[in-house]
This record gives sequence, structure tokens and C-alpha cells, in this order.
Amino acid sequence: MPDHFYTLITGASEGFGKALAIECAKRKMNLILVALPGIELHDLATLIKRDYTVEVIVIEKDLCEENSCYEVFDYVMSLGLCVNMLLNNAGTGSTGSFAAGDIHLFERQIKLNVLASTIIARLFIDELKQNSPSYILNVGSLASFFPLPKKQVYGATKSFIYYFSTCLRKELKQDQVYVSLMCPGPMLTNITVRSVIENGNWLIRNCSFYPEAVAPIAIDGLLKKKKVMVPGKLNNLYILVYTLLPDFIKSIITNRSTKKLNSAAFKNIALESSLAVNTPQFGHNNDRNDSINSHF
Repeated sequence: MPDHFYTLITGASEGFGKALAIECAKRKMNLILVALPGIELHDLATLIKRDYTVEVIVIEKDLCEENSCYEVFDYVMSLGLCVNMLLNNAGTGSTGSFAAGDIHLFERQIKLNVLASTIIARLFIDELKQNSPSYILNVGSLASFFPLPKKQVYGATKSFIYYFSTCLRKELKQDQVYVSLMCPGPMLTNITVRSVIENGNWLIRNCSFYPEAVAPIAIDGLLKKKKVMVPGKLNNLYILVYTLLPDFIKSIITNRSTKKLNSAAFKNIALESSLAVNTPQFGHNNDRNDSINSHF
């Protein structure tokens, strides 16, 4: 891949975004890393520059703010950088009763998971066409395949990403802009989420991966122009079996999984507080708005 091209990654400072950044750097891709302001983003940039000798541009923005998307685009264009890969990874989520949910949290989920991903893709689409063959990776979730209780807003945003990605893939193929969708399950991103998953049921424990294991699958699949990637044989089997089951059995499975996951999460509220991080949430964002990362 020509060394004058850049890969733009949103939600890049921690978790899956960080793993994607390091995986791309290993492949000698120059990087544009976008995330909330914080030392984590600069530490990552320093590490990558030191260990992989690629160019790294850091952009500190909160993509929940619509103007930030435009500011990211304008800044990249002002530097004259050629972007041929866009990894739409930023996102946030939660688990809980809709009636008891925080409206501002729901609003943030929709803005970050749906609006920011859409705006960023639209802004960079002409740039990607100009630098074709080029690639877009959208990060979805297993939650887009299953109606999970207490993950109503998060799952809905990931269903949008699934539909958006599959439609965009068909539309842009003739322009040699290849769109892929990564739908991981739970990812072991920090001490709290590891504890939640370990206290979950057998399925949740065995569907989980470290982000460092998922990142090469994502980039390999993207470069091979795969449509949808679901890491893990068990996850793929679960999707297949789930499509064949009658609705009443599906309800039993999803209700039990969510109940077990919620129980484990509540047990870790004290741990969250002791670590001085946010209220337990379940999403894939790698900025500091999320304390627990999962895609189930």
C-alpha cells in the first residue's frame, strides 16, 4: 500500500480502536487517529511512531458534536492528506430499562453510533473515490442480529450500521470503494468488562475475544473486501442457529443471556466506582465515555 496514503480511525485511543491502530501500523499504514481529548491518544501515537515508524496524525474531537465531524474533515484536507481507508469505530452504548434510561445517554448513543458514522463517511466519500481502491470499515455488533432486552437503543443503532453498510457497499462497488462490516461479540477491553464477562453465562464467556485478536481479522477481511465479518466459530454458529429457531425459544435465549449479563454488571458497580470510571455501559467505543465494552 503506497506510503503516502492514510488510514483514519475514529474512537482510536483505547479498546478496539487502539487495537485497530496498532494492527494498521504493523502493516505500515500511516494513521489519522481521532478520539476524545486525553493523554491516551497521545501515548498511543508516541508508541506507534516509536515502534512502527509510520506517520501519525492526532485529532482530539468529541464526535457527538456534529461540528466536530466537519472539523476533522477540514483539518485533514488542510494538511493535504490522502485518505484511502476509513475505520468508523467510535460508538457508545448501555444496558438497562428504557423507562429508567437517561435520555441524554440515548441521545449521545444515536449521535455517535449513527450520525457521526454517517457524516464522516459522507464527508470523506469523494476523497475515498479519488484514492481508489479504497476501503470503509464500519464497526457493528452481534446486537444488530438479535433483539436483546435492555439493549434497545444500542441494538437499534447497530442495526442501522448493518443496513447502512450493506447498502453503501452495493452503491460504492463500481467506484472501487469497498465497504465491510465488523460485528464482534463481547470484547475483553479492561478489568471491569473482563469481570462482567467472566460472571456471564457460558455463551457470553465463549463468544468473547480480546480486541487484539479481533483487529487482524477486521483488517484482513477489509482488504479481502468481505461483506460482513463475525469473529469466532461459535458466534457464527449462534447466528445460524438463531435464524432457524422458533420465536419463543429465541426469547428464552435472549432473556436469559441479558439477565445474566445484567446481574454480572450490577455486581461490578462497586468495582467501577473504585476505579473512578463512569457508570457501567456496554458499547464498543474506545473513547473514555465507555467503561465496559461489549458487542452482544
